[in-house]
Amino acid sequence: MKQSSLKSTLAVSLNNYLDAGAIVAGASGLTLWQRYLNLSEVHLGWLNFISANCLGAALGAIIGGFLADRYGRKFIYTYNLLVYMAGVLLIMCSVNFPMLLAGFLLTGISVGIGVPASWTYISESSEIGNRGRNICISQMSWGVGPMIILLLGMFFAPGGYLFGWVETLGIAIAGNNAPVEVVNVFSSRLVFLSLFIVAFIAWNMQRNLEESKEWQASRESQKAKGENSGLLHSFGALFSNKTAIKTVFFLATIYLAWNLVASVMGFFQPHIYETAGGVDNETANWMNCIQWAIIVGTTFIVSKVIDKTSHKLIYILGLLFAISAWVIIVAVGVNGPTGLWTFAILWGIEGGMSVQVFYALWGSELFPAKFRAGAQGLMFFIVRGLSAVWGLVFTYIYGENGEGFTIAAYCMIALLLTSLVVGVIGCPETRGKSLEQITKERYKEL
Repeated sequence: MKQSSLKSTLAVSLNNYLDAGAIVAGASGLTLWQRYLNLSEVHLGWLNFISANCLGAALGAIIGGFLADRYGRKFIYTYNLLVYMAGVLLIMCSVNFPMLLAGFLLTGISVGIGVPASWTYISESSEIGNRGRNICISQMSWGVGPMIILLLGMFFAPGGYLFGWVETLGIAIAGNNAPVEVVNVFSSRLVFLSLFIVAFIAWNMQRNLEESKEWQASRESQKAKGENSGLLHSFGALFSNKTAIKTVFFLATIYLAWNLVASVMGFFQPHIYETAGGVDNETANWMNCIQWAIIVGTTFIVSKVIDKTSHKLIYILGLLFAISAWVIIVAVGVNGPTGLWTFAILWGIEGGMSVQVFYALWGSELFPAKFRAGAQGLMFFIVRGLSAVWGLVFTYIYGENGEGFTIAAYCMIALLLTSLVVGVIGCPETRGKSLEQITKERYKEL
C-alpha cells in the first residue's frame, strides 16, 4: 500500500476511534453517572437513544452523507470534529441530566456526519487490491478506541490504579464535602477528556487531507452534463434508480439486523455483566476490554486475507461466531464465569469479521460516486434510528436487574439469523474490481 494511502486511511480511521470511543466511554461510566444523577433504567435508555450509538448518529449521517456528495469529503473533515469536541466538552462539564443528554446528542450527530464520508473516502483513495484491507484498518481503529477507553475507565474508576489522582482532582474542584458520587464521576469526565484530545489531533490531521479524486471527477462530469448537484436532486437520483433502491434495501437489512444486537452490546454490555452477570464494575470492564483486544486481533488477521478470500465465506463465519455466542449464553446461563467468558471471546472473534466490515466495504463499492456518501448516510440514518428505538425497547425487555435477559437473548439470535440469511443471498462479487468497474457493471445507464 502506498504511503499516501496509508496516511490518509489512518487519519480518517480516527473517526472510527472517536465513534466507538464515545459509545464505550458512555457505557463504561454509565453506572457512575447513574449514581451521580440518580438516573433510572429509562434515563439510561434515553442516553442510548440519542447518543453516537443511535439517534444522534442517525441524524448526523443523513446530513453528512449528502453534504459530502454536494461539497466534498474534505468539507466534512474541515468542520465536523469541531462539533464532536463541543459535545464531549458538554459531557465533561455536565451537572444534570439535560446537559448530559445534550452532550451525548451533539457527539452522536458529529459521529454520524463523519461515518459516510470516512468509509467513502477510504475506498475512493485505496488501490484495488487494498480496498478491503484499508476498510479493516479503519475497523481496527473502531476496536482500538474501546480498548483504550475501557483501560482508562478502569484505571480512573473507583478502586482503579489512578483513582487516587482522580479523587484528589475531584475534591479540589467539587470541595472537601462533596458526596462520594460527585467525586467518583470525575473518572468518567477524564475519559471523555481523552476523547477531546484525540478529536483535536484528528481534526488537525483531517483538515489537511486532499480532496477525493473520484469525487472531483464525478463533480466535473456532472457539471459537463449540466446536471443539478443539489441535495434534493441527489435524493431524487438515488430513489429513481432501481439498482440503488435494491442495494439500499439489501445493505440496510443486513446492517440493521446485526446492529440492533451490536448497538445494545456496545452501550449496555458492561452494565449487563454487572446486573445480569453479577460481576463488579472493574471485572465487567476488564472482560469488555479483553473482548475488544480479540476484535482488534481478529480484524488484523482478516485484513490480510479479505482481498484474496471469498467475502461470502468470511461473512458467514463471522455471523456463525455471533450466533454461537448467544446460543451458548442461553444454554449455559449468564450468572457464571463460564458463560460470560465464552460469550465475550466468541463475540470478540465475531467483531473482527463482523457485518459492519462488509457494510462499510460494500456500502462504498455498490453506489456511484455522485450519491455514494448520501446513500450510506441514508442507510446509516435508518439503521441507527431504528437502533435508537430498539435501545428503549430493550431496557423494558431486560428489566431493572436483568430478569428479562433470556428473552432478550432469543431476540438477538433471531436478528443475527436474519442478517446471515439475507447476506448470503445478496452477497455481491466486487473483490478485485475497481470502483469505476463496479459502477459500470451495476449502473449501465449512468
